Amino acid sequence: MQITDVRVRKIGKEGKMKAIVSITFDDEFVVHDIKVIEGEKGLFIAMPSKKATDGEYRDIAHPINSVTRENIQSIILDRYEKALNENEAL
Repeated sequence: MQITDVRVRKIGKEGKMKAIVSITFDDEFVVHDIKVIEGEKGLFIAMPSKKATDGEYRDIAHPINSVTRENIQSIILDRYEKALNENEAL
């Protein structure tokens, strides 16, 4: 399964959340609302989630293993950095 499209919507407000991302797999399946977040150790992604009745947030969609998560995160963060650089060039 290949990521065939990445769409980055940068967040203009100050805060830890820097962007909302949608990714498409094999031009056939899309996952919306992946968040790019600034943490203490740098940028990371948070998969789409919703608040459960107990107040906890649970992922709606997520990778099954760490290799896939790292691959998705690497691609998303690379595209986020490119989107930042494009704005600086304007």
